[in-house]
Amino acid sequence: MRNFSTPALILSVQISGESNRRVTIFSPSEGIHFATLYGGPKSKLRSLVSPMNSGVIYLYRDEVKKQTKITDFDVKNCHLSFRENLFKTYAASLATEILIKTKCAGFPEEAWKIVNGFLDGIELSTEDESRLGLIRFLWRYLGLLGVRPDSAVCCNCGSSLHAQKFTEDSLSQKYIYSPFENGFSCPDCASLEKGNIQLSKSSITYLEAISSLSPKEVRKITVSGKSLLEMKNLVYNLIEQNCGSKLNSLESGIGIL
Repeated sequence: MRNFSTPALILSVQISGESNRRVTIFSPSEGIHFATLYGGPKSKLRSLVSPMNSGVIYLYRDEVKKQTKITDFDVKNCHLSFRENLFKTYAASLATEILIKTKCAGFPEEAWKIVNGFLDGIELSTEDESRLGLIRFLWRYLGLLGVRPDSAVCCNCGSSLHAQKFTEDSLSQKYIYSPFENGFSCPDCASLEKGNIQLSKSSITYLEAISSLSPKEVRKITVSGKSLLEMKNLVYNLIEQNCGSKLNSLESGIGIL
């Protein structure tokens, strides 16, 4: 039996019995774990322990009975804008679903940084900024899973995908995603691929920027609506494929995400 505390993000809260709640928690040390919240509707903790709230949670664990209960929660961030914006609500739900299905990609400490950076970032952003933020989150999470395509070199000939300068001709060229190689073909090798996911030079350059630059530097880069759609098509397909099943958040969020 022991008391301990840990940074935590509340992922979900479900009814358990007449007045208790079963809480799904994400923390950098424990990964995904569960605890019981005791108390009726007048309990102060009931209002604090809500989905997407983050802070420091205090737990009591009974090793013999294999039970954990919440004794206190010091909330640091409530992410209030999620309740006012449908896109942010669904984006947060998608991040949560991916986190649970992949079991933090096997790296809870790194997943903690990526997920909380994303949630805290869109809390302070407009919806348009948040849409680009979701692309960055998914691309980084694919990297954590170890399945992110190499956006630096051609998967066929090995040449750099970024050797050409931005010109009118280069902007019209297409880079094809190869599902067999899990990489991108340069314009010269594109005819060898049968993949139907195409990216413009702007899109492939932005993905490489996410991979190689700091988050602060990447946030300064703007992209067109066309590039956003190209990247969304790619990362949604990749993340669903590597989660091993359909993502409910993407299914229910059609037209929103």
